[in-house]
Amino acid sequence: MQVHDVDLRLLRIFVAIVECGGLSAAESRLNIGRSTISSHLSDLEVRLGIKLCKRGRSGFELTEPGRVTYQASLELLQQCEAFTTTIASSKNELSGRVTIATIDTMVSDPRCGVARAISALRAQSEHIQFDINVCEAKEVETSVMNGRSLVGLGVSRHHIRGLDYHPLYNENNYLYCGVGHPLFACNPSDVERHLQSAEVITSNYTRDKETRNDGLNYQSTAIAYHDEGIAHLILSGDFIGYLPEHYASYWVDKGLFKPILPSRYSYQIPVVMITSKNNLASPLANALVKEIIRCHKTGQ
Repeated sequence: MQVHDVDLRLLRIFVAIVECGGLSAAESRLNIGRSTISSHLSDLEVRLGIKLCKRGRSGFELTEPGRVTYQASLELLQQCEAFTTTIASSKNELSGRVTIATIDTMVSDPRCGVARAISALRAQSEHIQFDINVCEAKEVETSVMNGRSLVGLGVSRHHIRGLDYHPLYNENNYLYCGVGHPLFACNPSDVERHLQSAEVITSNYTRDKETRNDGLNYQSTAIAYHDEGIAHLILSGDFIGYLPEHYASYWVDKGLFKPILPSRYSYQIPVVMITSKNNLASPLANALVKEIIRCHKTGQ
């Protein structure tokens, strides 16, 4: 089949569906409704003449032709991006799509230089499109590894072979309780006793639990995969949990959160920029990396 602009758009939607793990999960990334996503997927299946996936009550699952199409789509879309950047390079201008994958809540950290890097690139060229995907820490690495994102910004203690990790700064995390929790108003002398029975939220940063080795009561009754989910659970007054200091400060200032023995229950986790040599062949990609490093190093 001949590939037209409409086909590229449908393939990008298909890639997003696969990487999100289903149609409903892809709604927020694509910013379109599930019924529209389903219609686009059906259109692509008709165009290709194959069944790409199984979807229904049993969940989302790729067919074998769907797996092949997904890999081929990644290669095709990367080649399209490479073509655009090559032509731009021949004209000595920055042009193309800047794709960034990042974990949530980084925007509330004054040390985060993403906005400054975007502004700096915008000042260099008006022919740049920006695509920012907020996702879980593991998906940030996956997005860079498969070439969907030029760079990733996140946290990682266990580096993946083939990816490069550039440290930006250390994020301070503290243990918090909310109004209504027994620890919020208890006497300092009673904190340790109440901590023995307090339930700690299990999060997507559980790999740091072994580093903290805090000996606290982690239960499966409270699980969250993003900082916002942890905040909801802490606000309930029933659970305690770790959050980045810059993010929790909003509720601390309002008197709704309180750090618990911060000198003891805290940890640092490095925030890193994640890149792959395979994605840094274009002047635009290198300009992006340069600006992110500069903006985090100088704070300007």
